[in-house]
This record gives sequence, structure tokens and C-alpha cells, in this order.
Amino acid sequence: MHCHHLQERARLVLSYHPVIEGDINRLCAGRKPDDEDLYWIRNCWAVILPQGCSEDLYWMARFNCPNVFPNYTFRFLYPGKVGQIRLFRTLGFPHPRSWLFSSVRNFPLHTVNQIKYPIVVKSSHGGEGEGVYLVGSPAELKRVLENLCRMEKTGLNGFLIQEFIPNNGMDLRIVILHDHIVAYWRMVPQGVVQFYHNVSRGAEIRHIKDMNEVSSAIQLVKELQQKTGINLAGLDIMFHREDKEKKRPLLIEINYYFGRTGLGGQDKYYNILKKAIHSWLRTIRPN
Repeated sequence: MHCHHLQERARLVLSYHPVIEGDINRLCAGRKPDDEDLYWIRNCWAVILPQGCSEDLYWMARFNCPNVFPNYTFRFLYPGKVGQIRLFRTLGFPHPRSWLFSSVRNFPLHTVNQIKYPIVVKSSHGGEGEGVYLVGSPAELKRVLENLCRMEKTGLNGFLIQEFIPNNGMDLRIVILHDHIVAYWRMVPQGVVQFYHNVSRGAEIRHIKDMNEVSSAIQLVKELQQKTGINLAGLDIMFHREDKEKKRPLLIEINYYFGRTGLGGQDKYYNILKKAIHSWLRTIRPN
């Protein structure tokens, strides 16, 4: 009887996601995971975590349960935008040339006049274009460094300087949800001159009818997925405007928390996510 009970328990799915139902449902928002969380994680066959999952809960699940969704190992091993560039370097993935700094104090100020402008400066933290600057002169760079200095005082350390990639005002967003891939262009509206491609800043979405148009980028994303196990993320990819045939995609960043507009809104997103998780559960189903 006891053995049968353990067998049944071993097939249980534990969900921490408020929208995804498991056999057991718990929430860990605003608190640290505790002994009761550990008990259930150890006694379940799969754990489903929310997108905004804490590092504590993630590693507790990862070390104590054989199957965890999403796979955030590289999110936490290579944190922030600075970490992502390190990841791209480690795996040998193409990306714009970048220089990484742990703090403004470590930046050689005497080089501001030797830099070839324009450049892009990014805080390691923030999304939706927050903390990202197109910089065209030494004076602008000094102003941006002052901003980053203020951010560092709140504990948000690290930034990078990146070569500017002329891109005709568009970049490619590829969203991975386990075995489901959605791709669309984010474009600055015609006649508008602006640097940001974020939908929250007025960029328009153009869905891709023919995936062959971006096959090199899809291939790159699949390789990244294969090497890292990343299965829930929005990847930003850019092509240089001179790369007319779109053969040389550049990885810009990985968004583990991404906007849903390009996926058809919140409800549509949750439908796709539910299907992706059910598909994932089928691939790991015990005999």
C-alpha cells in the first residue's frame, strides 16, 4: 500500500504558476521557499514555475526534482545583459562587439574621446528599453555614465558598451515556448526616427508569413536552445542593414520576461503556454 502510494506521488505535477493547474498548486510570491515547498518538490515528478520565479525557488526545484519548467539555469548562471554577453561568448554565438564593465568606477574615462561613435550603452538591468542609450558623443557618454552611477547606488551594478548596428529601424523577436516558436518583426513606424524597437515605446509588430525569410535566425535560436535548454524566453535578433539576404543574425539579448502583444495578448499567450507545458509534460512522462 505504502509503495503504491509513493508510486502515485512520483507522478504528481506541482505548479507554482497561478494560471497553470497542477495536481498540487502552491504560490511562492513575496516569500522565501520553505520546508513545506521542499517536501512537495521532492515528492513530485515535475515542477512548473512562474515566469518571475525567484532564484531561491528555482535552485530548490532544480536540485530536488528531476523535471522543472521553465529551464532557467542559464538565466541565473549568467544574470543580466552583461551575463548574457558572457554566455554568447562562451558558446561562440554571433553578437555585436561588446565591452563589459562591473561598475562605472572600472570604466577608463580617459578613453571617451577615442571611442568611435555612435555606440549603445546598456545597464545590465531593466527591460522594455529601460537603461539602454544610443550615445553619439563623449559629452553624452559622460551624462549616461552619471545615470548609471545613480543606478549603482541602488544596487543595480554592471553595464556594457556595444557597437551600434545600423538596422533599418527593425529587429526580430523570436519567442520560444518549449517546442513552439513565434517570430515577428518589431519596427519603428514609417517617418519616425527613433532608436528603440520596443512595442511599449510605439514600435509596430509585423508578423512573419514565411519563416524562410528568417531561417538563419530560427536556426541560431534552435542551436541556443539545444546548447542551453532555454525553453521560455523572447530573443532579440538583429541584422545589419547591409545584410540584405539576412544570412548573418546577431543575438542582442534574451528576455526571460517579455511582452505579450506580439503573441496576440495575455489570453492568447496563456493558451500557447498551456499547450507548450502539456507538450513538455508528454515528453517527460514516466512509464
